[in-house]
Amino acid sequence: MKNEMKLQFKALSENESFARVTVAAFVSQLDPTMDELTEIKTVVSEAVTNAIIHGYDESPDGIVTIEAKLDDHLVEITVKDEGAGIADIEEARQPLFTTKPELERSGMGFTIMENFMDEIEIKSELGKGTEVRLRKQLSNSKMLCN
Repeated sequence: MKNEMKLQFKALSENESFARVTVAAFVSQLDPTMDELTEIKTVVSEAVTNAIIHGYDESPDGIVTIEAKLDDHLVEITVKDEGAGIADIEEARQPLFTTKPELERSGMGFTIMENFMDEIEIKSELGKGTEVRLRKQLSNSKMLCN
């Protein structure tokens, strides 16, 4: 099955759960396992929260874009913002690194994404925004049941 969707919404914390549920509903067409669906929801939540908090500094004027593509059992999710960008991607990927300690951020967002997905690609430019591309090959749950 090949399918794709695109979703845009204001950079409001309230929209994080909307994004997570929308992507999960879209991916459900592939009949993922519950663990796979939970992992996808978690990474979408982390990526969207990063865009809102770090990309736009919680300014509701920003727009977050999510694109999701399904190709057989491969899921590709891209989360983009046009916000502040990341000064040092390698540093940002380090466990426990956060630029917002005053908000009690754990600094585990990218680590969680890396652990739950097969591939993660981060592109960022200061003052122009960040794009996080996530890929996961789903198990074929229908075949496993036979």
